[in-house]
Amino acid sequence: MKITTQIVPSNLAFLNKLKDHNDRDWFNANKEEFLQEQSMVVNFAEALLQDLNTHDVIETASGAKSVYRIYRDTRFSKDKTPYKTHWSGSFKRAGKNRRGGYYFHIEPGNSFIGGGFWGPNTNDLKLIREDLSFDSTPLRKILASKSFSATFENLKGEQLKTTPKGFDANDEAIDLLRYKQYLLLRKFSDEEVLSPDFLKEVGQTFKNMRPFLDYMSEVLTTDINGLSA
Repeated sequence: MKITTQIVPSNLAFLNKLKDHNDRDWFNANKEEFLQEQSMVVNFAEALLQDLNTHDVIETASGAKSVYRIYRDTRFSKDKTPYKTHWSGSFKRAGKNRRGGYYFHIEPGNSFIGGGFWGPNTNDLKLIREDLSFDSTPLRKILASKSFSATFENLKGEQLKTTPKGFDANDEAIDLLRYKQYLLLRKFSDEEVLSPDFLKEVGQTFKNMRPFLDYMSEVLTTDINGLSA
């Protein structure tokens, strides 16, 4: 039997059912269906990983290792529903000189592909801002490129409403300095997710992130003399 690497209607249908019956009794009674649907998502993730490894070097060992657990961590959340109502996973770039990562999120009406820097630490954020303040031209060229704007439209992520500490409010790069996250996002409709071309489109979306990820990696792993940090 041929293994499918597509996202299929039953993958989304299961999530809709789980959303309507988000409790342990229903989930345990339908565990076999969950495992069947999850196995197809793992096949999709494995195909994504193989494609990623043709143009990048990925630390994540397998598609199965990339897929996140369906169980929610409810310890610090007011929402005590036990299960996520989406499929998701991420791939980590290998080596200290390759920074950033790739993420997929499959959810009826809210599917997207993401990448970049979700929670940069204080030191990384300082390095990024200092580089942008010195010269924002390289990043602006990437953001203005046809492949970037057609895929992601613009840079995403939480921003400060004020000026970052230690920087000038009149800095020409102030629009970029205010970011606390540096994220790339591309949304997909359910119809696009279920298309036979979805895997190819996700692969191309990941490829179109590379100039941004490579720029950020250089900023975060080299010192002012251009030497590896």
